[in-house]
Amino acid sequence: MHDSLAPPAPSWRISLPHTTAAVPVARALVRTVLHELDRPADCDTAELLTAELVANAVEHTAGLRPIELVVEVLPAGCQVEVHDADPRPPGDLDRAAQPDEPDPWQEHGRGLLLIRALSRSCGHRRTDSGKAVWFTLGAGPL
Repeated sequence: MHDSLAPPAPSWRISLPHTTAAVPVARALVRTVLHELDRPADCDTAELLTAELVANAVEHTAGLRPIELVVEVLPAGCQVEVHDADPRPPGDLDRAAQPDEPDPWQEHGRGLLLIRALSRSCGHRRTDSGKAVWFTLGAGPL
């Protein structure tokens, strides 16, 4: 079958406020989408990683514009993207974990490690208005 004949994957896009209040809203959206479509992606992991991406966008970017959440349901899982206005790369998302990090006693520093460890793939890209940071999950729990 040709890709051009395949129906497009369902996706949702929502603007969120550039505040910590966006985190539970983003989690709820991901949970609702995955449950209502009865998708095999691991909903708990999707919620956790979405919360990490949104919290990072709120904490590490200027709050002049809203954050955008994009959830795409794939045939065997899902992809979640968080768009923000800062074009700078998100820390060490693409780098393999170093043995001396993160410090387990510190409150911060484990979000990107979780995203790298629990997703099938992850990354970031520049956009016309800043960047998108994303992860994909396969079917079922890890």
